[in-house]
Amino acid sequence: MMAPYHPMMAPQLHRLLGIMATLRDPDRGCEWDRAQSFATIVPHTIEEAYEVADAVARGDLADIRDELGDLLFQVVFQARIAEEAGHFAFDDVARAIADKLEARHPHIFADAAPPGEARDQRWEALKAAERAHKGAKSALDGVARALPALLRAEKLQKRAARDGFDWPDTAGPAAKVVEEIAELADASPDMRLEEAGDLLFAAVNLVRAYGLPAEEALRAANDKFERRYRAMEAAAGGGFAGLSLEQQEALWQQVKRAEAQASSAA
Repeated sequence: MMAPYHPMMAPQLHRLLGIMATLRDPDRGCEWDRAQSFATIVPHTIEEAYEVADAVARGDLADIRDELGDLLFQVVFQARIAEEAGHFAFDDVARAIADKLEARHPHIFADAAPPGEARDQRWEALKAAERAHKGAKSALDGVARALPALLRAEKLQKRAARDGFDWPDTAGPAAKVVEEIAELADASPDMRLEEAGDLLFAAVNLVRAYGLPAEEALRAANDKFERRYRAMEAAAGGGFAGLSLEQQEALWQQVKRAEAQASSAA
């Protein structure tokens, strides 16, 4: 059983906070670190989050540890910028998430009776109450604009579905995909971007109707394409780009057959 948390377990966190303060020191700090703001750090924060996800996907425990450290540094960096401006400090960030987690689990951290409804329903109801407390006026409030577009499309659709704005089965979204393909084909040049977006949005809706996460589905497709393309390059012996399209397609089919055979033999 894991030991309970104790404050003396956090000396390295205090060390990290001290390093951050030194890096931002106006007299002896790092020029680059001193120049950063909330906005300039955000791309690095997003990148570090993706690097954590990549390390997890590869199952590399040493990299997971290191990438989590890089991500923690981003939190410490943003909190330091806020503290210098007199807005809030790292302790406030930690307190806010601790308060939120305790409030979302009253049956564990308080005297509330165990909930009767399903976990997902309870969780969404609690988050909806939090959004309302913050002044949300729409069911779509709080879906971050900085999310990857595919993931944000899915979240927007799920929010709308909770209000009943959704097809009852896969037939509706499938027909919508066909409709959007035709509209993209007929679109004028100045409307193609919009119609392409409508097609992608409809495709996400269809995937969601099958109960599948669109972001994970596309990530798997990306990985499959990369794996097969690299296999074609290897089979061509370094001359893949010089092959005709027909020859490249033949290699593609060869790689697919090899994968199928390997899968059936496994």
